[in-house]
Amino acid sequence: MEERLQKIIARAGIASRRHAELLILSGQVKVNGRVVKELGTKADAAKDRIEAAGKVVEGKEGRRVYILLNKPPEVVSAMADPEGRKTLRNCLRGLPERVFPVGNLEYAASGLVFLTNDGDLAAEMLKNWAQLEQVYHVKVKGMLTLPDLERLGKEIGVRMQTVRQPDASRGRAANFWYEVRMRDSKKEEMRRVLVKENHPMEKLKRIGLGPLSVEGIPRGRYRLIEQREAEKLRKFEKGTERKEERNRDFTRRPQRTQRRGRKEPV
Repeated sequence: MEERLQKIIARAGIASRRHAELLILSGQVKVNGRVVKELGTKADAAKDRIEAAGKVVEGKEGRRVYILLNKPPEVVSAMADPEGRKTLRNCLRGLPERVFPVGNLEYAASGLVFLTNDGDLAAEMLKNWAQLEQVYHVKVKGMLTLPDLERLGKEIGVRMQTVRQPDASRGRAANFWYEVRMRDSKKEEMRRVLVKENHPMEKLKRIGLGPLSVEGIPRGRYRLIEQREAEKLRKFEKGTERKEERNRDFTRRPQRTQRRGRKEPV
């Protein structure tokens, strides 16, 4: 059966569907020895020889892999880096399948990265990435008061609250951590507002992505999850639009101090 090349490449785990489109446009995809640069081109993975970025696309569909990785800071959220910096591949030694990250976590940040070779799920996630809720622990210079958190949350369009400070019991907490729930598009706005308020962001750690959590995964390590757990991302996306209005209403209401259930950042 003929399918679009980018879908075949993504399903084979060579690249995400979006990256596969870039490979096609840049002339790095061949079908039966002929370079293809048109995005609408179709092929039959069972009959045609397809090459992408120098790799032969296997016609037989392999095992679907879904991974939660706790990325250390100063690691590129990619499988290769032209500048020679450490990448996610350094954290995935021993994994036989080819996987790719869905979305991006900036170089200096740490925390949850989702990787897979399921091109269809990755494409759906990227299509709805701006609506996928993410949870961060953010360390800022100095301390924000509860009124600050309410005011800044309304200005940025996020939910902010305090977490237990790692150094508070030892009297050394000069710069404080906060939990922030946001859409990815709000990150730069938050950074800008915190600088304006003289509380610039010092550290950023993603602890949640939709229904997934980094809890229990040591820094620099990963764990495989079942397909049914990864499929929650697909269901979560369908419900995000209905939740958006409720989330906006939440930021307009005064927030109460959370005394229980909030874990300190690591």
